[in-house]
Amino acid sequence: MTAPATGRRRILPYSLLVGQQDLRTALEIAHVDPAVGGVLATGQRGTAKTTTIRAFSLMVAGELPVTLPIGATDDRVLGGWQIKKLMQGAAEPEDGLLVEASRSASRILYIDEINLLDDYLVNIILDVTSTGLLSVQREGLAEQRQEVDFTLVGTMNPDEGGLRPQLLDRFGLVADVAAEEEPEQRQEIIETVLRFEAERDDPESAFLNDALASDAARRAELDAARERLGSVAYGANTLRDCGRLAAEFRVVGHRGDLVLCRAARALAAIENAPEVTADHLRRVARPALVHRRSTGQSGSLPAWGAEQDRQVAEVLAVPAGRQA
Repeated sequence: MTAPATGRRRILPYSLLVGQQDLRTALEIAHVDPAVGGVLATGQRGTAKTTTIRAFSLMVAGELPVTLPIGATDDRVLGGWQIKKLMQGAAEPEDGLLVEASRSASRILYIDEINLLDDYLVNIILDVTSTGLLSVQREGLAEQRQEVDFTLVGTMNPDEGGLRPQLLDRFGLVADVAAEEEPEQRQEIIETVLRFEAERDDPESAFLNDALASDAARRAELDAARERLGSVAYGANTLRDCGRLAAEFRVVGHRGDLVLCRAARALAAIENAPEVTADHLRRVARPALVHRRSTGQSGSLPAWGAEQDRQVAEVLAVPAGRQA
């Protein structure tokens, strides 16, 4: 395996990312079991949210995710007519970004700054991800229905506005992304980025070749986890504990309970465990539940800290510790 060729859009390899473990784990869980739902990464600017998502997509699929830009028109998102053909007097349909994402190798639709996207489009996109069906009404033609299948991945800076609770709930997992605080890790980030920039055009770079080999190995591990997902059993108390956790945190609706179960099983599959344990549930509790707790503050995520970790540990009767 060689380093990315000159002229190709170059992204830091996934295995060279420093930190961002919560987001990386959430993306891996959603890849192993797409039924978990999409992933929302929330954090301030400059925390490598976009870099991490692009690196993940390149690692698992060899291509960047289909990206929905802010300001995209309805036709670009949902599909419309090919403009050049229309100008020539011929009406020929053109697929939108939702269909493109479904047909892509990564099966990821990425929306940067999703909190700034028009609510109308966000509603449609989240409905499509939930039902797997895209209905398009083009002028002069009967309604067309297409099956689509992709994972929605969004990023947002909470300082620039939030998402309505109804929209937050449609994301399977939420990862809180923060800048690294330890000086040693910040130094490692600087050294890694500078070395990557210096060597990315060198096909003989051992630094990059080793990283790409590590990416390939990780992709193989995740593919194997997808294959064995169905054989991972739920523990004797898993479903009971999912319900108890949801009740403890006053989760609105029942979607969170199901996501919690599925995410824990996907994590168990990634770790090649035969069944889901209480520790798997503990580690996915925050990303699965943080955005589903009842709150009167529309669009904001209630704080989750040591007290919430303690609550999870008490419900599950396990030691408190770091989440997934």
